[in-house]
Amino acid sequence: MGKTVHLVKLSVGSESPETLAAWQEANKARFPDGLPRHVTRMWPKREAEILNGGSIYWVIKGSIQCRQRVLRLDEVIGEDGIRRCAIVLEPKVHLTQAALKRPFQGWRYLKPEDAPADLPANRANDDVLPDDLNRALAEIGVL
Repeated sequence: MGKTVHLVKLSVGSESPETLAAWQEANKARFPDGLPRHVTRMWPKREAEILNGGSIYWVIKGSIQCRQRVLRLDEVIGEDGIRRCAIVLEPKVHLTQAALKRPFQGWRYLKPEDAPADLPANRANDDVLPDDLNRALAEIGVL
C-alpha cells in the first residue's frame, strides 16, 4: 500500500462545519452523482497519495474544524475553456480537533502525522465553543 497525503483548504464563507455541510447539501442537485465537490484551478501533483485514503481538512474561522474523505478527482472544463480539477468528496463531514491555521491561498498538502484527530463520536454533538475560547485552547494545545 502506498503513501497517503491530505489536503487542507480554507472554507471561505463557512461559519461552522454545519454551515459547510448545509451549503454542500443545498448544492448537491447541481451534480449528476449528488456528491459534494470543490473545484480548483490546479491539479494536485500528488493525486495517487490523495486518492489513497486522503481527506480534505477544512479551515473555518482560522482553525481546522472538520474533514471530508476525497473520493476522486474529476476533470472539469469551465465555460472559459480552462481545465480545472473537481475534488469529489464523501458527503459525511467528520468533526476534528481544532488546529490553528493561518490564512493562505489555494490548498496545501498535509501529512497524516500532522492532521488533527477526528473528534470521538460521543463529542460530535457537544456545544460549539466560542471562537475566541476555541482559538485560545488550540494555541496552548488543549484541543
